[in-house]
Amino acid sequence: MPETKPTLKVGGKRIGSGSPVYLIAEIGINHNGSLDLARRLIDVAVDAGCDCVKFQKRTPEKCVSEKMKRTFRETPWGTMSYLDYRRRIEFGAADYRKIDSYCRTKRIPWTCSVWDLMSADFLESFDPPFVKIPSACLVDHALLKRVQRTGRVVFLSTGMSTLEEIRSAVEVLGTSKLVILHCKSCYPLDPRDANLRMIATLQREFPCVVGYSGHETGIQVSVAASVLGAAVIERHITLDRSLWGSDQAASLEPQGLNRLVRDVRICEAAMGDGIERIVPAEQETMKRLRVKTK
Repeated sequence: MPETKPTLKVGGKRIGSGSPVYLIAEIGINHNGSLDLARRLIDVAVDAGCDCVKFQKRTPEKCVSEKMKRTFRETPWGTMSYLDYRRRIEFGAADYRKIDSYCRTKRIPWTCSVWDLMSADFLESFDPPFVKIPSACLVDHALLKRVQRTGRVVFLSTGMSTLEEIRSAVEVLGTSKLVILHCKSCYPLDPRDANLRMIATLQREFPCVVGYSGHETGIQVSVAASVLGAAVIERHITLDRSLWGSDQAASLEPQGLNRLVRDVRICEAAMGDGIERIVPAEQETMKRLRVKTK
């Protein structure tokens, strides 16, 4: 008997074996604290045909180290401490209520990566389709336990992690409502470091849905990941890769996102079911080219 591959329902859509790839447009912090820019990026994701948009939620006072709190940097808003910069680009409750309303109007689900306990509690009030644990927090078991107790589907990125650390995180989260995203935390990612064969390794290791979160500059690696069995593809998006911000260079511009969605869907259609048959389009060719020998 063939092994049954795991599937999950996320935001009304079935993901996993036999289902279309679930495409996440990661807005992250590329909005630079601007609701107008966030709305424009949501529009980009909707126009491309993505299944979900995702932001990042932090409590700056909790997530910025003491050293970085005292570090100053140049920003588009002048010289400021790193802590003040993080506060400047962080959306609050009123902002996310507007995002929630806009996404409902556009008929696209939204969620966040949560970086601390307060952010996990904050996101829960919006009834997200799933909760994302970023790679940086994979070893934060207190956060994993808090998110696991919500009973929601959890997406877990695995950048900067050993297989043993991933195993430990999975022990906390369980596998019944888990999606593991193979990831390399490089911005941008050199394709030679992508190691896409880890998708199959994770599928063998864990009985859960496996996907890919990419930070490369093009679309080839993400398309290849979908062919290799990634049930989810997550990519950062931007209006312009030259915009200010740490994630812009590893993001897809609108035309790149459109091509990614197009090519992933073409590859899905091309995969078939592995059963040999003569397709209708071959019939006429067969009449012309097949010669019966006497």
